[in-house]
Amino acid sequence: MPIRADVLPAAAAIQDGIVSRLQDLVLQTADAQDFFEELAVFSASLLAPPGGELHCNVTVVRRKRPITVASSTPRARVMDELQYAYGDGPCLAAMRTGKTIYVADVASEHRWPEYSQAVSAYGVGSILSVPLQLEGDSSAALNIYSSAAQGFSPGDIAQAEFFGEQSSKTLRLELRLAQLRDAKEDLEAAMKSRTAIDIAVGVIMAQNRCSQAAAMAILRKASNSRNVKLRDVAAGVIESVSPDPALRTHFDE
Repeated sequence: MPIRADVLPAAAAIQDGIVSRLQDLVLQTADAQDFFEELAVFSASLLAPPGGELHCNVTVVRRKRPITVASSTPRARVMDELQYAYGDGPCLAAMRTGKTIYVADVASEHRWPEYSQAVSAYGVGSILSVPLQLEGDSSAALNIYSSAAQGFSPGDIAQAEFFGEQSSKTLRLELRLAQLRDAKEDLEAAMKSRTAIDIAVGVIMAQNRCSQAAAMAILRKASNSRNVKLRDVAAGVIESVSPDPALRTHFDE
């Protein structure tokens, strides 16, 4: 949802800064977990009043269960854990409905009375939960906690929603990149395993003067009888004849 110029001065410049910062997070973070942590910290700092502090969590649903994957502070994580314990709250409602949920005054909130009373005891005055649209049946949300009642202005909410919209796009990109990195690592591992097996088969062929099929059968029999993975048996064969058992492949960097 775009930020109205009459609500937030210099809206276009602020939006450009948010988009630029989110792009930097994708480029600068090492993995998805690192990205989530930086996203939580940036979310909290984005709306924090001068000299004030907000606490933010990133929550995702995995296997139909909500999990806090990152927090800007340890206190923020406690707030989410309380919500899971009580079974519902603004964050879960935001993910369920796909709509922003704003609890302006925790002390007078009646939708989740037990949860509201619990977080109020921790000094929380207001809560803003913004859904993040992911792919498929996945869902996530930003949960921002303020110690002040009425802690978020209409401009703050509009800015948080814009941030949530851009974060969703960035998050989808980061998750896809993570999948590609995992696929690359899996492929490299598979290729190295295949290389080790092929070398070990060659060693067995030379030692036993047998065919490739017979050498492979020997390797598999050793794997089954020892209950050891085939690639580990192959590595042992290579190590027995080579002073440098490290495998090098054509795609090594």
